[in-house]
Order: sequence, then C-alpha cells, then structure tokens
Amino acid sequence: MQVRDAMNSGFLVAMFGLVTPSLIAQDPAPVVKEPSSKDWRPAARTEVVEPHRTRNLDLDGKARERRQGGSPRTKSGLLVFDGANDGYRQVDPQVAVGGGYVFTGTNSGFIVYSKEGEYVRGVRQNVFRGGIDPKIFFDPNNRVFGFDLWVYWDDAKQKPVQISMSETEDPRAAWNTYSVPAPGGVDGGAIGCSRAWVGYSFPGGKERTFVLRSAELKSGKPAKVWHFDGSLGHPVLGQDPEDALYFLQVTDKSFVVRRVVERDGEAVAEEVGSADHGLTSIGFPPPSPQKGTDQLTASGDRNPKNVVLQGGYLWFSQTVRHQGRAAVQWHQIRKDGSIVQTGLLSSESSSYIQTSLAVNRNLDVLVGFQETSSDMFISPRCAWRRASDSPGTLREIVSLGEGKGPTDGRSWGDYSGSCMDGDDGRTLWTVQSITSSEGKGHTVVARVEFPEAGGE
Repeated sequence: MQVRDAMNSGFLVAMFGLVTPSLIAQDPAPVVKEPSSKDWRPAARTEVVEPHRTRNLDLDGKARERRQGGSPRTKSGLLVFDGANDGYRQVDPQVAVGGGYVFTGTNSGFIVYSKEGEYVRGVRQNVFRGGIDPKIFFDPNNRVFGFDLWVYWDDAKQKPVQISMSETEDPRAAWNTYSVPAPGGVDGGAIGCSRAWVGYSFPGGKERTFVLRSAELKSGKPAKVWHFDGSLGHPVLGQDPEDALYFLQVTDKSFVVRRVVERDGEAVAEEVGSADHGLTSIGFPPPSPQKGTDQLTASGDRNPKNVVLQGGYLWFSQTVRHQGRAAVQWHQIRKDGSIVQTGLLSSESSSYIQTSLAVNRNLDVLVGFQETSSDMFISPRCAWRRASDSPGTLREIVSLGEGKGPTDGRSWGDYSGSCMDGDDGRTLWTVQSITSSEGKGHTVVARVEFPEAGGE
C-alpha cells in the first residue's frame, strides 16, 4: 500500500509538542555561519589502520549460512516480512536499503533480502572479524553500505570497533573492514556518514569520537583515523550531498550541533550551533510493563538511535518519559539546534519504546517503534506523515504484528532501525522487534511507499 491509500481515511494523530511558528514550507534552507577559528577543535591524535578485505559476503560459499526470515505478506496494507529470529532479548535490529537489496543486521549476524521480502543470503558476524551491537547505513552519495561491530572480549583489551564498508552498492560483494582500537569504550556506540567522512561515537574513555575518510574505506586503502577528546555527539547519516559530517548532542535543556570538516588536509571539529529546546518531556524513559508477567522491560533511550541530515535539517526520534510512561518524541531541527517542528506520540494505557526515524527526499517521515502494556506483549508499530501534513502530526499508528509472549528479563532491544530507500529516495523502511511465544526477540521488516512530491 502506498501512503496515498491511507490518506482516504482522513485520520491524523496529533502529537502535541512544540511547533515553531515557521512551517516547513515557509522555512528557507538554513544558512550556517562559518565558525571562527577559536571554535575549531583539532583531533587529539591520529593513527593509520590497515584494511581486512572480504571478497564477498559468503566467503565464496564457505561462510556458515544464516537462513532466516522472508515470508512476505501484507499487513495493515504494507509489505511486511520476517527478519532474523535467532535472537534472545537484546536483538539490536538494523536495516539499510540500496542497490536493489534490503540489508539487515542483528547481534547474531547479517541477512540480505530482496525488496519484495525474499531471503537472499545470511551470514554471522565472524565474516567481518566478529563483534556485536551493529549499526547499519546505506550512503546514497557514495552508493555503498557501511556498519560497525564492537568487540569487547579481545585478549589485548583494545576493544576494537570494526568499521566496514562495501566496495559497491551490492551488499553480497566485496567489503573492507578496519579494526579501530577503542580501549575505554563501552556498549552503546553510534555510526554516521557524509559524502566525505564516516564517524563513530561511543561511551567510555577519554577519546569518544573518531572519523575516517569514506574514499579510503571504499577503496580498501590504509585509512587514517582522527580521534577526538570527549564525544562530539551522535554521528548523523548525511543523505544530503555534503562533505561535512554532523553530530548531535541532546541535553536536558538544549540541542547542540557539531560537525567535522577538513582544514589543511586534517579533520577538525567545530560547533555549528546550540539552542534551548524548551521541551518538557525530555527525561530518560522508565521501564515498561508487559502482558503476562510482572517483569518490566527496557524502553530505550532519550538519546536518539539514529539522526538523519535531509533537506538541510536534522531529523530524529527519541524515547522519553511522559506522564510516567515511555513515549516517542520526534523532531526536525535546524543546523543551529533550533526546532522547526516536534511531535509527541503517547498513550494513557500503553508504552511506546525503542524508536527510530526515517525521512525521504520529499521530507516525508516514518517513525518506527514498539508498543507494550500490561495487556499487550511487545509488538512492532509505525506511523508516518507527508511533508504537507500539519506540523507536529503523524497519521494513525499501524500494526506490523502482535507479540506472542512476555520476556524473562528487563533488557530488550536495544535498538530498532528505520531508513530511506537509497535507490528511489522515496520509499521508507523499518525493522522492529517482536516477542515470540517464548519471549525471544524476533524481527519484522516493513516497507512504506510514498508517492512523488505533491502526489496523492
């Protein structure tokens, strides 16, 4: 089903939050004032990392196959199909789409599907030197896939982050992996990219952000790594054709935007802007109830799981505390940190958890999340909006499936994934966790098709 079919109901879900007087259509392309030299921040150190090349995804047929998912079907008018189903509770599902394929990842490995939901090929993480906590992206400017894996059990205690990038837009073909030491790192890192850079930020240690050149990763050359003191914030997925790599930091009072650019051949960081957000629902979400048990489940994080640069704006969603429950809040902000529009999705009876957001080139938005309550097992959901809809609103919530059992521990998630189709720039995708009858974390992938700009 395309979004225009859902429009016939005329039903909008208004998520009241903060909406600035400037609507999208009235807000001109933001102009960023170049920071002065006193705002520049050089890297603390650099190093060069050698690549490990994987000639193809299945190692010429030698990789252990991970055949899971598929079974495409229609649910709530959308194409829906099963993803990985071998997770425990912390599945960490991710999705990226481009080159004619849907590339998914979880803590158990990677699976490629066709855009019609048919299984193509699946492998475990050891194809890419191992690790957990994957974050996946498709770079529409360089036409490549990328992801990270985090290793915390190495004997040398270097806790390397495996940064991998495909050489082409085909995820089944060759990849280059770079093991970047992050000895102080802990779980919870994030990856982003621009036309020129790939960046990774993580909790723990003195240096908590590093960047590499995309061109070196794609070509398989030795890659220079710039390490920065502290954290620059969450790396942004740059869908716009821009070299600067942006980062977003969320605080109790403000949104802070930074970026990495090249100065005299070196990567330097600079603050672009900071603005008070004025949000009342900004605290970390409480754990959430689930059906059939007194065991509460993790709800997610007020820090975004993904941030997107599209149309000159930053877009993201977050899980927050609202009236004592977990709720989903989403934002469109300018590069100076000021808000264009915000929406809050909440319920008096359910908790909305583990959210992610996608936005296309027409500025249509998809928000993915899960719903749970004392009367409901953890179940995948999504909601969307057209760019022409009233600011701060999403359309009706759509069910992507219904959970079948309670989990047996608090940890759940820890993520969900949503993305733009890198081929057409319009279709949006999401992958969400769903509980099996045994309370394990299975996954569901959904496709939401949008018409051309202005089309109904």
